[in-house]
Parts: sequence; C-alpha cells; structure tokens
Amino acid sequence: MGKLFGTDGVRGVVGTELTPELAFSLGQAGSTVLGEQEHHKPRILIGNDTRISSGMLEAALSAGICSVGAEAVLVGVAPTPAISYLTRKLGFDAGVVISASHNPVEYNGIKFFNRHGYKLDDALESEIEDIILNKKDVERKTGVEVGRIVNRPILLDEYIDFLKSTINVSLFGQKIALDCANGASSYIAAKIFTDLGAEVIQINNQPSGENINLRCGSTHLAPLKMCVTQNCCNYGFAFDGDADRMLAVDENGTEVDGDQILMICGGHLKRAGKLKNNTIVATVMSNLGLTIAAKEQNISIATTDVGDRYVIAEMLRGNHCLGGEQSGHIIFLDYNTTGDGLLTALQLASTIVASNKKLSELSEVMTILPQVLVNAKVPNDKKFNLSTDADISKKISLLEKKMQGNGRVLIRPSGTEPLVRVMLEGADVDYIRNEAKILADYIEQKLA
Repeated sequence: MGKLFGTDGVRGVVGTELTPELAFSLGQAGSTVLGEQEHHKPRILIGNDTRISSGMLEAALSAGICSVGAEAVLVGVAPTPAISYLTRKLGFDAGVVISASHNPVEYNGIKFFNRHGYKLDDALESEIEDIILNKKDVERKTGVEVGRIVNRPILLDEYIDFLKSTINVSLFGQKIALDCANGASSYIAAKIFTDLGAEVIQINNQPSGENINLRCGSTHLAPLKMCVTQNCCNYGFAFDGDADRMLAVDENGTEVDGDQILMICGGHLKRAGKLKNNTIVATVMSNLGLTIAAKEQNISIATTDVGDRYVIAEMLRGNHCLGGEQSGHIIFLDYNTTGDGLLTALQLASTIVASNKKLSELSEVMTILPQVLVNAKVPNDKKFNLSTDADISKKISLLEKKMQGNGRVLIRPSGTEPLVRVMLEGADVDYIRNEAKILADYIEQKLA
C-alpha cells in the first residue's frame, strides 16, 4: 500500500480504496498519535457530509477511536469548517471530517484537524501512516477504559451563531439564491441568511445520500444561474458537498469565481484598513487578471502551490488575513482556520450591501484572461513522474515559447484523483483550448 494521506486527508472510492477497516485503523492510529501529543486521553470531534457511506465510515472511525480509550463526539452532518471552528473553540484535542468535498458520491474521505483547527502537519500524518502501513501495535483498552461515543448535534448551533456574528450589516432587502449541493450546508444555510434578514430561495437542499454534488453546487453552476435569473435574485451562492468552498452568481446569471471574490473582498478590506500587509495570498492557478487588478489597487499577491493547506501556511508565515483559490476555497483567517463557504458568502454579501452596488459591478474590478483546464487521465502510481520526464518538459518548453510571453502553461498532478491537470492561460481561447488538448493527450500517452 502506498502513501495514505493526500493533499486533503485520506480520500478514495469507498469499498476499494477507503474501507471501514481503514477508517477503523485511522481512528486507532490518529487517537494514539494525538494522545501522545496531548499526554491524555483525547476527545475527538467528528462531523460528516451527507453521502451514503458517511455513516458507515463514522461508525468504523469511532470504533477505532474508542478502542484505544479516546472519546468520539459526533456532531452529525456538518460543514468541514464547522468542525475546524468547533474543535478550536470548544477545546477538543482534534477534529475529524468524513467527506470527499466536491467529489462524486462514490468517493469519501477522512481528514483530521489539530486542536487549533488546522489540518495536521506532514509530520503527524506520517506518524499515523507509519502505524497503519507498518502494522505497529497500539494499546487497546479493555473494560471501563474503552472510550465513549457521545452524540452532540446541538454543537452546530454554536457555529451558526459564530457565522452570523462575522458581519455587522442587515441583509434585509437582499434576495439570495442558495445551492447547497445536497450536502453539508443543506440544513443550516437558509437559517443563517434568513436570520440576517435576507429573502432566501434554496435549491439542491434535499440530501438523499446519493445526490451530493450531482449536477449541482459549486462544480455545476447551471442550476443556480437559472434560479437567480428566473427568480430575479440579487445574487446566488453555490457551495460544495462539505461547504468549504463557494462560488457566486451575479444578478445576470454570470459566474463570479474565487479570484474575483478575493479581489472584491480584498479591496473592501483594504479600504477599511483591515487587509493585513495589503496582501492577498493566491495560488499558481489564479488568473493573471487577479495580479493585474491587485497591482492597480496597490495590493500585493503572494503565490503558493495549489491546495488550501499551502495557502494557509503562507498566510500564517506572513501574517496575512485573506487568501484562497480560484475554485472558491477562501480563507478569512481572522475568523476561521480553513476555507469556509458559508463565511465567504456572508463576507461577500456584506461587501455588496456596504458598497450599494450590484455584484456584476463589483466583479468588474478584474478582467479574467481565458483559462483552459484539461484533465489527462494518468494512473496514480505514474502521475508524479511528470516532473522527471524529459520529453514532457521539452513539449511544455516549446509551447511556452510559442506563446511568446502572452500566456502561461501550468501542469500538476491531482492530489486526490488519477489525473494530471493541464492548464493554459492566454488571450486567444480557441488557441489555448486546442494546445491544452494536444498536451493532455501527449501526457496520457507518455504516462499510460
């Protein structure tokens, strides 16, 4: 078995890559490592999304936790950022989320947060992996020393109250569409916005266990665009399955992506004197238009590798308060320690109200250069050979020369799927689309 942890915890197809046995082992090993860190029996908070496999994995994970004497506190269905916040706020030793985020229902995942609400660092993940992969003994408890399972769904109310406290304007008069992706935001999103005065229209908020992310949410904006325009909404917000990301749609049904949200909120924070170091942290996948727009407002862009963990690491290193990804993972570090779709939606709504402008007007702050992303299907055990293949490197170099400085090429292996992502950016969308397809086909052939 190879490495367990990817860029966002342990993730895979349920029943083959992610099994109840593995979940049990993760509970055991995670509790053992975290117990050694804290020098006492840890209390671990667990939440999950709405996919059909989450209950099974929760049971197995909880059993593993209890088998070594730790306590499993179950919130039930909850957004990923809720677990991050509650772990930190309520003094748990760790938090665990069972979710595969935006991925289809056949996938699921298990990711840990430390007691400060941040994802585990590489060293702790390696310790957990070492116990599981090398089948090291852990101390199983017996009798009254085994751990307890405690159900505490009411804890989610504290997260709801926290979210509402992050803005100081009323949303009265705002007609807002919400696409909950049939996921973890389905039961709380409408309450938050209506409590703040908004008129809410919800779609895809009826989880069946099988319909999470199914042609809806932040990866499929067509239903939200239709809802916004047909119901004359001021704007709409689409979340993913675990509600750690959000994309918006303006009153005309036009997408407002993560880069635009960063620029809109970053500009607002700067004018209020609240953008620390006048810096936004983004990734190499962010549009060049973000850099251009930021420069016009005397805002710096700090760039990281793809992945919210790298964004957060740079934010902590540089003491920055705003960062995120084009995909809608936005981190407001003054409020929460991970990407939070509901928090982002509230911050954007607050900015819209304060500006007295339409979202379409605010999004004009940056011009988006066309980007094309093509996935090359490559086996998981070969996708990381990308950087050492001389022929692929030569192909990329030649393409960059052809673009003559008017675009860029970015190639990276997916952290969670058997894919290599090929991204081209430039002014001529037809040209870059064709070149991206050619390059993706070449990579598939070379790494088959």
